[in-house]
Amino acid sequence: MHAVVPFSQVLRERGSRPRSTPAASELFMSALLSGHGSRDDYIAMVEQNYFVYRALERAAEARQSDPVAAAFMSPALTRLPAIREDLRFLIGDDWESRVVPMPTTLRYVDRIETVAATSTGGFVAHHYTRYLGDLSGCAIIRQIMQRQFGFETNGVGFYLYAGIARPKEFKSTYRAQLDSVGWTDDERERVIDEVGVAYRLTEDLFGELSAPRTAA
Repeated sequence: MHAVVPFSQVLRERGSRPRSTPAASELFMSALLSGHGSRDDYIAMVEQNYFVYRALERAAEARQSDPVAAAFMSPALTRLPAIREDLRFLIGDDWESRVVPMPTTLRYVDRIETVAATSTGGFVAHHYTRYLGDLSGCAIIRQIMQRQFGFETNGVGFYLYAGIARPKEFKSTYRAQLDSVGWTDDERERVIDEVGVAYRLTEDLFGELSAPRTAA
């Protein structure tokens, strides 16, 4: 008799596995985290995160009455207010008139909006990919950015999850929720596939962020 593999484990192993990792998509974050990226590179990433999270959190608001989707939502995860404050600090009070989504970001936003409007599983896939992924690396990235650019808390608020005292436990609870949903086999496959789409879009976004450096 075969042991039943939890859906969260299947999702982590299949959905989160990059299909391919072009050098360009690795270049941006590796340069930023190793001290070879600039403050402007960091700001560019925050700018694009603003558009992605605006779409994701608008989708969350629209799905508040959906019991399956709502089970994954938590005020402690909300990132948009922190991103807004980061951009105000990094760019200035007029930041909103100065930030522009890149082509890949527009594709990413369109995918979130389209899928979240028609599929609970699709929404959960994007929610899982962004929030658990960012929560996993937030402390390390925050510390490196603070050290490299002299930030204290201003400018790195996105990486401060004040309402989550124990990230490891929070992620375990989230994954347990994934396991408890009564997904059909087809729904599980759709969630896995959409997580793959979200990861590829993230790779593409980092690739585009790295393009000016690649071309230089």
